Amino acid sequence: MSDELKDEIEAINSIYGDGCLVVSQDSHHVYILTPPGEASSLRIEFPTSYPEEPPAVIGTHSAGAQGRKGDAARELSLFRQAVGTVFQPGVVCLFDAIEELNRLLEELAPAEPEHGGDNSKAVEASDTQHYQLEAAELSEPPPWTISEPVIELKSVFVARCARVSSTEEAASYVQHLLASDKKIRSATHNITAWRIKGDKGATFQDCDDDGETAAGGRLLHLMQLMDLWDVMVVVTRWYGGHHLGPRRFALINQAARDAFVRAGFVDENKTSTRKGASK
Repeated sequence: MSDELKDEIEAINSIYGDGCLVVSQDSHHVYILTPPGEASSLRIEFPTSYPEEPPAVIGTHSAGAQGRKGDAARELSLFRQAVGTVFQPGVVCLFDAIEELNRLLEELAPAEPEHGGDNSKAVEASDTQHYQLEAAELSEPPPWTISEPVIELKSVFVARCARVSSTEEAASYVQHLLASDKKIRSATHNITAWRIKGDKGATFQDCDDDGETAAGGRLLHLMQLMDLWDVMVVVTRWYGGHHLGPRRFALINQAARDAFVRAGFVDENKTSTRKGASK
């Protein structure tokens, strides 16, 4: 197994859930892919030269309850089409292929006969209404300061920070952000952290990985090192199809620090003095 394939398997399972991409019991070159939200599983064979050569989508995989046979055949055909569309020699392609499959399925969805309404759309509309109600409680948009985008291997990181005076205010800012920006709401991760000084010496610190394991804690640690209080930050990541490994933490913190500096929360002279004293 190449390092690229090993990293891709880890990335796919971290994004879509453990078990999304697992090795087949009958061949270590064949993997079972269960695209998120789909009933059918697909058999994917990786040549030893992958990603210089594309993976082969060799068929569907039967394991327990499955959707209708016609659905499985359709998804197999669409995924083969998706791989053919996104593959570039030397570049891993499964994330892009899964996203392309989702796009193709969404295009076909309106043409399918409906029976008694679409519950998933109703749930999505309900979630959007919930966010909008939460956001409506704010009299004006949060005073975000936004970082420059940090881009590496097609992954994009953007940080937003703002002054906050309570945990409730911090939570409402996050709700407003998700409600008001569909692109951010649909991002791969929205990692948050905040540090707040309350009444009578009480302090509040919290973070949320949003699926990017350990990222929230590292973001909070950055704020501790920078001695930031009454501040919150949200770092949004759009996954670019390439596993970045531990380097992603540095990129997340880089975007966050840029937002803090732009907002005037960081005393550069004080930071430089501390660095000099520590030598």
